[in-house]
Amino acid sequence: MNIQTVGVVGAGVMGIGVAQNLAQTGHQVILVDISDKILEQAKQEISKNIRFQGFFNKSEKTENPKEVLQRIKFTTNYQFLESAEFVIENTTEKWNIKNQVYSQLDTICPKESVFAANTSAIPITRIASVTQRAPKVIGMHFMNPVPMKSMVETIRGYHTSEETIETAKKMLAQMGKECILVNDSPGFVSNRVLMLTINEAIFLLQDQVASASDVDRIFKTCFGHKMGPLETADLIGLDTILFSIEVLYESFNDSKYRPCPLLKKMVDAGLYGRKSGQGFYAYT
Repeated sequence: MNIQTVGVVGAGVMGIGVAQNLAQTGHQVILVDISDKILEQAKQEISKNIRFQGFFNKSEKTENPKEVLQRIKFTTNYQFLESAEFVIENTTEKWNIKNQVYSQLDTICPKESVFAANTSAIPITRIASVTQRAPKVIGMHFMNPVPMKSMVETIRGYHTSEETIETAKKMLAQMGKECILVNDSPGFVSNRVLMLTINEAIFLLQDQVASASDVDRIFKTCFGHKMGPLETADLIGLDTILFSIEVLYESFNDSKYRPCPLLKKMVDAGLYGRKSGQGFYAYT
């Protein structure tokens, strides 16, 4: 089965990356968000990202941004998803929002459509429980920036069928990606480890053990990481980090997932990282 029309719900950082990747691999994309302003910003961001790709990959032929954007329908109307063969959801890591989104998707999308949750920490089985198609719900945890990352952490929910897993693998292959399949658990593999690392790095900063740049330098120079934990937090978004660690704290009832007070303070101050222009580092 060659999937042609894909719905993408949420035009934040991850949704933009997923929509761009899909359009660049020849798919017709329906990108849905709650306001025209957000969608216009998404359109501009995708155009800018494609130009940057062309600048950094001069040896590869890159499409004209206008041609890519022609494959994306930007809309606030969920009803357009009635033609989607596959839907990738990328909304905020808040259960009340995801609950409403999936209930809506379930009534609009064809019964054959697969729902893929691009979530950082919320269990796939919980998401599937608010639909009438639990066997067709799977987790697809894309990494940022989506078009440049070739591997996707894919999560099997309690009811996810083998047919859905195979469909998801084919969908990812069409996007030029592979997957590692893991079982469902809050945070899965990547974020159950990564969120703890980032949260502890923020505690180090709060306790004045080291500066942000020195914390990151240790991880890059001693362990060979491309980015340090605080740089990674800025890239992901500190609000998303906080939502994710709160999900882990609530899910496991374990104090090791207690969000660092400094993280909460920075989110309250609107210091989200790259997307706000200021996090642990300043971005211009």
